[in-house]
Amino acid sequence: MIYLKLAELYEDLNSTTKRLEKIEILSKFLKHLPEKNQDVLYLLMGDIYPEYDERRIGISNQLAVQAISKSTGTEKSKVIKEWKKLGDIGKVAETLTKKKTQSTLASHILTTERIIEDFRKLPTLQGKGTISKKLGLITGMLTSASPIEALYIIRTLIGDLRIGVQESTIRKSLAKAFFPNKEKAEEKIQRAIDKTNDIAAVFVITKQKKLKNLENLKLEVGKPIKAMLAQKALSIKDGFKKLGKPCVLEYKYDGFRLLIHKNKNEIKLYTRSLENVTKQFPEVKDYILKYIKGNSFIMDSEAVGFDAKTKEYKPFQDISQRIRRKYAIEELQKKLPVEINIFDILFYNGKSLLNEPFKKRSKLLRKIITKKPYKLIPSKQLITESETKAQEFYEKALKDNQEGMMMKNMEAEYKPGRRVGHMLKIKPEERDLDLVITGAEYGKGKRSGWFSSFILSCKKEDKFLEIGKVGTGIKEKEDADGISFNTLTEKLKPLVIKEKGKSVKFKPKIIVSVTYQEIQKSPNYESGFALRFPRFIALRPDKPLSEVNSLKEIEKDFIGQKRNWQYG
Repeated sequence: MIYLKLAELYEDLNSTTKRLEKIEILSKFLKHLPEKNQDVLYLLMGDIYPEYDERRIGISNQLAVQAISKSTGTEKSKVIKEWKKLGDIGKVAETLTKKKTQSTLASHILTTERIIEDFRKLPTLQGKGTISKKLGLITGMLTSASPIEALYIIRTLIGDLRIGVQESTIRKSLAKAFFPNKEKAEEKIQRAIDKTNDIAAVFVITKQKKLKNLENLKLEVGKPIKAMLAQKALSIKDGFKKLGKPCVLEYKYDGFRLLIHKNKNEIKLYTRSLENVTKQFPEVKDYILKYIKGNSFIMDSEAVGFDAKTKEYKPFQDISQRIRRKYAIEELQKKLPVEINIFDILFYNGKSLLNEPFKKRSKLLRKIITKKPYKLIPSKQLITESETKAQEFYEKALKDNQEGMMMKNMEAEYKPGRRVGHMLKIKPEERDLDLVITGAEYGKGKRSGWFSSFILSCKKEDKFLEIGKVGTGIKEKEDADGISFNTLTEKLKPLVIKEKGKSVKFKPKIIVSVTYQEIQKSPNYESGFALRFPRFIALRPDKPLSEVNSLKEIEKDFIGQKRNWQYG
């Protein structure tokens, strides 16, 4: 049993913004952490289960306020007032716990085992009286907690830990703690994480100091993994220069990623954010069973929407509601049909294909798929070394209403969750970004009561830096082609972390795609940049926060925008 020294570790990690210092602190901690306490690795990531696990704590700010009120004997209105002043509900718990009298403190010691156990009870509570049961459980933890423990208990419950630890920080800390003198240790640890999406399982193997054993961790059908991501190419010529000739060209589809898992007759579909959307796409399950040979496999694909009557392909924003819809599935299925375009295979009939060259993986998937247009097909593909043929293929992709073209190295392996240089994307409109909403202002006039003028942020390691505001492209009333101020307001209300006058700050969660005219340098935003004339395109519920555009990518686009003026 380890006592709750974790809060002290959090404080040490939070006390520095320097990554190397965080790695030093964390590596020392991991050296002394027993294998039996492997679940602490999840807590370090602000969670209670592996990333692939669908169970979430799911505690709202409002319930946290009630628990703080009850555990500290403070009126709810005073808790809310303190929250608005501090802007951090965890800090509110810490402050009010300091003020409560010594006589109210429980005598028993709070342990990590108890914290994890209680955290994991929360998602299991359902049915009548759920809220009161959750409130009782959280209040019990807070009553036993010291002020600093209360701070991090609340932050963990609402999913806002704020200690600056990412997967990469833990990876580097594991390598430093257990293989300080081995050059390839970090890469092997990363490969193990890629295959399992389970940082605790990797910790246990790494602590045994047998680097080779990391290779024994395998892909598992049914357990979601992250999709491999592409970098940008400036042009077709630039793509060939980086990848070599010949290379594989494929359509860049204007849809959303679906990672397909099949084990006998069981099918599971996951988005790139690891969300299980199998129930939302019953027809896709039928397509997979009918048109793909194999007892077990994991495939990477893009679901593209099309008009049922004209067969014309539709943009992502037209079909994005299929991911969100949990009811009336059959009706939406007829209204917004999708075609599954499969472009990679990671696992087949008991064997991982991650390390196989792309040309071999591509050949296999084309062998086992029965092509059924507007249902399920292998991706449109051309292998060539001709820039002229590549240009023709690219123009055909655009004519077919797709986003552009992918260029892929024929010999490359599949690296889950990483943005790789051996897979490049080319689009005619380079001026688009995926950003997260971190703030807004209350609207005026006919927009009164709604959030408007949304603040957009890019990411830098574990932080989100403001880069501009957007208000155009959002509709007064939601229709089939867009999303309204009212809808965005409803999605953002539970994420409020601070209010000051008409300004509101949000927990970063809602990702949106925006276009813009130009990136400019600006001292007005934390990022140092500003977007000129940004316009909302679509919500991206299929994307995780890790895929929000980074400050480095913004800087690269800023430098490259003059070179690529023809794309503007």
